[in-house]
Amino acid sequence: MMTKFFFSVAVVVITTLHISCESKSKTKIQTTRRDYLPVTKIVDGDTFWADNGTKEGIKVRLIGVDAPESRKTLKKEIGYYGKEAKDYLTKMLAGKSVKLVRDVDSLDRFGRTLSYVYLEDGTFVNADLMKNGYAMILTIPPNVKFAKEFVKLQREARENHRGLWGAEK
Repeated sequence: MMTKFFFSVAVVVITTLHISCESKSKTKIQTTRRDYLPVTKIVDGDTFWADNGTKEGIKVRLIGVDAPESRKTLKKEIGYYGKEAKDYLTKMLAGKSVKLVRDVDSLDRFGRTLSYVYLEDGTFVNADLMKNGYAMILTIPPNVKFAKEFVKLQREARENHRGLWGAEK
């Protein structure tokens, strides 16, 4: 008799935990979706604009990576593989929404929001650019959370002649 009682209690507890976990995971998905911002414009291979609900939007600079310049400015020339880096980021982000994750510093000296960026499918944009050779590592303390991973990805891209490492002289 006691065994049946404990078994019944165990079934109720397990069922309650299962329902509780399902409810939490559904809530998590809904909360997570609100964290994603639509991308509105690609500036170059490491900078873009997203709609954060303000009139101007938010200008985002990817942390830890430096893509070659894709356009000439007053101080900088177009860099080798700059157009390709911008095109690659455009293909990744156009028409998509992204999640911005900050490190220690939230803004750079130009007022851009510094972020690690994730697509809704989980793709880590900063790492993807490094892995495929569209950017080089740029570690600026204190934002160093993924510095070791980025060094490894850049080394692999270079050794496998990917992207801007494809035509080394």
